[in-house]
Amino acid sequence: MPPKNYLHPVDLTQPKYLQTLVENRRVFNLENCELNVFESYQETYRVPLTFNEFVITSMVRGKKVMHLFDQPSFEYLPGETVIVPANETMVIDFPEAQQDNPTQCIALAVDAAYVNNTLQYLNTYYNSDPNEARDWRLQFNQYHFANDTEVTDLINKLIRVCSSGEKGKNIFADLNLKELLIRLVQSQHLQQVAVESIDHTNQSRLHFVLHYIHEHLTDKIAVDALSRKAYLSRNMFFKWFKEQFGVTPLDYINRERIKLAKQLLADKRNNVSAVSMQCGFTDVNYFVRLFKKSEGITPGVYQAMLYANDSRMAAN
Repeated sequence: MPPKNYLHPVDLTQPKYLQTLVENRRVFNLENCELNVFESYQETYRVPLTFNEFVITSMVRGKKVMHLFDQPSFEYLPGETVIVPANETMVIDFPEAQQDNPTQCIALAVDAAYVNNTLQYLNTYYNSDPNEARDWRLQFNQYHFANDTEVTDLINKLIRVCSSGEKGKNIFADLNLKELLIRLVQSQHLQQVAVESIDHTNQSRLHFVLHYIHEHLTDKIAVDALSRKAYLSRNMFFKWFKEQFGVTPLDYINRERIKLAKQLLADKRNNVSAVSMQCGFTDVNYFVRLFKKSEGITPGVYQAMLYANDSRMAAN
């Protein structure tokens, strides 16, 4: 299924200003980051690209195939982001790039000192409880992901600010860049704890809460019950969960239920109402609205598209 959180369109380079048809580059320099806009206009393979700084890349249009970290290659599409450490070479294919169908991607190269200062802020601010202190850092085992709404909005703002002529653009870029880095780290932390909680239920309060949510995903999960299990008041639980993971407990529960729903919808024997109930939703209309907000289409359309794709594959 296509990602839903697309970046705003970025103007293409006028043909007379193109310096190359492969990875033509426009650069906007700021105090703590550098915005690069790359465009490719012809089918090309095995193009290397390396940055001297940590880089956040996000697709705007077209398709790339990425070869990274000696891992299997993957398609890179609009609505997706890839993060790469400094001095790590990306090898890129452009299998569909043409003059009338260019590939366009932005890359935010972030100053190393700025990244370290932001992580130090996290380590200072969020480690007030010695029982749950952790080393906040960027991880690169989760380097390719679909944009959520917050990441998309922040990258859109950074593109607008970096390419503007505003006098205070370094100030605005600093605010948005810091939030983007924090949200990326929080999202990675959530994914890591969720995986660890499968086998290490009692490693920490975080692991216990996420394990409980996944074990009871198809049941009614009361936030009051979660807060009691975390030995926190309801208000403190909300604040603690959001600070650790960047999302509210309800947002996380609903997101995991939508993931489960997509798996269940792949079975032709399951209709939308049955899937809604199996995923812990008591109101099928609420489930449909939530699914559409998350995926851009209703669960019925999603299921129909899966069946159509299966039929095409069987015919071939």
